[in-house]
Amino acid sequence: MKTPRAGTSVLPGLGRSMGAASRFFTWWRDALASWLPARWRTLFGLAAERLLLVPQDGEARLLKTGHAGMEPLTALPLPLAAAELDAVLSPRLASLPRWSLLPAVQVLRRPLLLPAAAAERLREVVGFEIDRQTPFSADAVYFDACIIGRRADGQIEAELVVVRRQGVDRALEALGPVAQGLAGLDVADAGGQPLGVNLLPPSLRVRQVSPARTWNLIAVVVALLALVFAGWQVLSNRRAAADAFAVQVERSAAQARGVAAQRQQLVNLVEGAKFLQAQRAARPTTVEILDELTRLLPDNTYLEKVSIEGDRLLLIGLSPEAPGLVKLLEGSKLWTSPALTGALQMDRRTRLDRFSMTAQLAGPKPPSNTAPAAGRSAHGR
Repeated sequence: MKTPRAGTSVLPGLGRSMGAASRFFTWWRDALASWLPARWRTLFGLAAERLLLVPQDGEARLLKTGHAGMEPLTALPLPLAAAELDAVLSPRLASLPRWSLLPAVQVLRRPLLLPAAAAERLREVVGFEIDRQTPFSADAVYFDACIIGRRADGQIEAELVVVRRQGVDRALEALGPVAQGLAGLDVADAGGQPLGVNLLPPSLRVRQVSPARTWNLIAVVVALLALVFAGWQVLSNRRAAADAFAVQVERSAAQARGVAAQRQQLVNLVEGAKFLQAQRAARPTTVEILDELTRLLPDNTYLEKVSIEGDRLLLIGLSPEAPGLVKLLEGSKLWTSPALTGALQMDRRTRLDRFSMTAQLAGPKPPSNTAPAAGRSAHGR
């Protein structure tokens, strides 16, 4: 089994795509041109104009075809040279594509019914129908086809137009040297109007480029460049606007973060103040503690130091009945768990026992990270 070459599968598909694109742009150009006045179409080279050379009675009648129909120009004797034709034509007419027109009696026309897919390669498809539709072989004729209509079932109505090579060769020979510059060979219908086919082989066709087309191409290139520049400018403006908006958003976001941080700091301060106020309200004040000590301690007991450190109460003093002070202080609601710390020592001057006592103040327990309140002490009683 042979492996197909890459070109055999790629090139036909590429050719069909290029053909479809060419037909689309032709349709698009004709649709746009239909909106322009006839004079503008002629000025920009969008009018389908051509110069017809019709051999008749030893001379060539010159006709111009376009949006206004067929317009007779002049008649020149045959054979005709290209220089002689250019001498009697204006520069614009001389730049038009030159066609010759065969009489209807010289051609054979056959209607065909083909699938819609054949429209893309109509000339190639009808080339296989010449042997069946005409008494001639494909090598003995020049042929072309045109689409007459499209049916609702998806098929197309086409017409095969065939002329013998000998007749075409004699007609071209009769025209003289000017025949070498022909762009096509059309056929006249029953009313004398061009049928719209080109029987001239592609190898013999001459493509004449109109000066207007050059300007059109320049205009198209300029328009495309202007369109690209406009698109780039719009994109640049959009990018600049997006960058400015991003900077503004970042600035607003930074301000919002700063406001949020300040708000959180204020909330923390308010909550801390509330917490400290609640702690203070839940514990007895120093005045209340001193008043309670004055009420509970006997008159023969003297305090040298009263210290409040957080929730701890420290008492240092002199008393003749120090062991009994614990029982006296147990009945207070301002503290709990009073107890002597350390051993009692006799003071030589007063002959009283020096004691050290601690108690747990009533109220909530402060958190571990809260700094202890500054010691407050009262001396003497």
